[in-house]
Amino acid sequence: MNTQKISKINRLLSRQPAGTALAVAWLTQEGYSPELLKQYKKSGWFDSIGTGALARHGNEVDYLGGVYALQTQLGLSVHPAAKTALALQGKSHYLSLSAKSVQLFAAAGDAPPLWFKKRDWGVKVSTQLTSFLPAALGLVDINHKNFSVKVSSPARAIMECLYLAPNTQPLLEVYELMDGLNNLRPTSVQQLLEACTSIKVKRLFLYLAEKAGHQWLNYLDLDRIDLGSGKRAIVKGGSYVSKYQITVPKELEVAE
Repeated sequence: MNTQKISKINRLLSRQPAGTALAVAWLTQEGYSPELLKQYKKSGWFDSIGTGALARHGNEVDYLGGVYALQTQLGLSVHPAAKTALALQGKSHYLSLSAKSVQLFAAAGDAPPLWFKKRDWGVKVSTQLTSFLPAALGLVDINHKNFSVKVSSPARAIMECLYLAPNTQPLLEVYELMDGLNNLRPTSVQQLLEACTSIKVKRLFLYLAEKAGHQWLNYLDLDRIDLGSGKRAIVKGGSYVSKYQITVPKELEVAE
């Protein structure tokens, strides 16, 4: 391999952290032709991790290394969300469950590419496509290995849990998670609630926060939050909460 090509690969290796995926679509835009990438693989610099992505030879790339590529190279809004985001920030009581399954959220139209979806990451990865919250609102950076990825803040993560409830996320679990979030920033919560388009999520969020007795709830301006009109039956045969006009599981209403 000539000096120019070696210099080019050195620039690439110096720019991208170890343990992250390299999207071929992005590499092509950066001036790395398919022929050159074939030479890199043949020379043992890179390994294929699916049709459309590479990794440094010998690197172990986990799902967060894949998410890094989606966020920084492809500009997608895919991010660890709901209980997964809470677990990554040490806020979840369900770490063992979160270690076996991963929940990602992304804006509608930002589905991960096939190489990411088909890759065996060693955990079950689910992606929820929805725009019930603005794509960039309420995200925080967390460090992983020697790179960082954007994940949902605790307030956004709880709202994502509520978006999944009750079909794939038990409400009683969400209440237990909410119970531990006694230091949320009211300004951040206010922004998220004002921007949220799901009436169900907003009513449940306020109901659970009140039930948990969180002091930050007192600093919210509820007049600026659209809670819609009419009743919402979250579950059938549950207990009706008149203040928020929602029907919740009976075991949640009696939980302490």
